[in-house]
Amino acid sequence: MKCPYCGKDNTRVIDSRPADDNSSIRRRRQCDECNKRFTTYEKVEAIPLVVIKKDNNREMYDREKIEAGVFRSCHKRPISPDQMIKLVDEVESAIFNREEREIESREIGELVMDKLRQLDTVAYVRFASVYREFKDANTFMEELKRILEDH
Repeated sequence: MKCPYCGKDNTRVIDSRPADDNSSIRRRRQCDECNKRFTTYEKVEAIPLVVIKKDNNREMYDREKIEAGVFRSCHKRPISPDQMIKLVDEVESAIFNREEREIESREIGELVMDKLRQLDTVAYVRFASVYREFKDANTFMEELKRILEDH
């Protein structure tokens, strides 16, 4: 880190702590050449994630879309908002842990369905019926049979 006063790159960290917003690290530094002190903020650089839609269009990842789908699926179910947020957090962690710049919406949907299936089968079927675009009652019944066979 270069000193903003003398321009030398011989500086050291004398104090580190989380910044007020908890999304960055505040570091107090001192230049070994001119002995002046200054503060820097270190923040994690997020990799932008692009979602590849079913029609091959691409758009920026939007957590709110996952939240909306999960919340709709869990409507009037015995599932707390904290459980829903935890589910979305787990899906998001799985997505970002892949460390890829693009992901297909199908993969995100499958992750959500796996988590919902474990949490509540009714919420899972609701999500799957929209996500997999059930065309008629037979498709719906086939999915229900699969769930019943698994239990």
